[in-house]
Amino acid sequence: MDIHVVSSGPGAGRVSWAGETRPCTLGKGGILSPKREGDGATPAGSFVLRRVLWRADRLDRPATRLACAAIDPGDGWCDWPDDPLYNRQVALPYPARHERLWRDDALYDIVVVIGHNDDPVVPGAGSAVFMHLSRDDGGPTAGCIGLSRRDLLGLLAGPDDRLVIR
Repeated sequence: MDIHVVSSGPGAGRVSWAGETRPCTLGKGGILSPKREGDGATPAGSFVLRRVLWRADRLDRPATRLACAAIDPGDGWCDWPDDPLYNRQVALPYPARHERLWRDDALYDIVVVIGHNDDPVVPGAGSAVFMHLSRDDGGPTAGCIGLSRRDLLGLLAGPDDRLVIR
């Protein structure tokens, strides 16, 4: 079975897996195809789940069949389309524009790397599209899928490794 995500309004959606349906947050730009860098949209399509990154100082390794790696303060993700490492994890400091994976808030305490625009990488087609924790205020993401900690850990514990966003 796949994990399914559908929109339920601006910046909001529902995620379903293994008989469960839970609320999630989506990009403030809605669900779009094609996705473009900076559009604030969550990409439509079918994607594999690549791996899980997590803050080992804040929680135990998530129970999942996916590969896992703990992040540290030197981890980032390149989001500059002209850079050779666009849409890839990078070591900080990094000279091109990037996101820090080690954040003061809890959003990236658990990050599921989605196989969006990574095989092959197309410059400008969107980067750093993850499943991660929702904002405390329930606000939209910049193009990712946000879930509560409980729901994301529950989803990861299942056998599903394909995400369908429509």
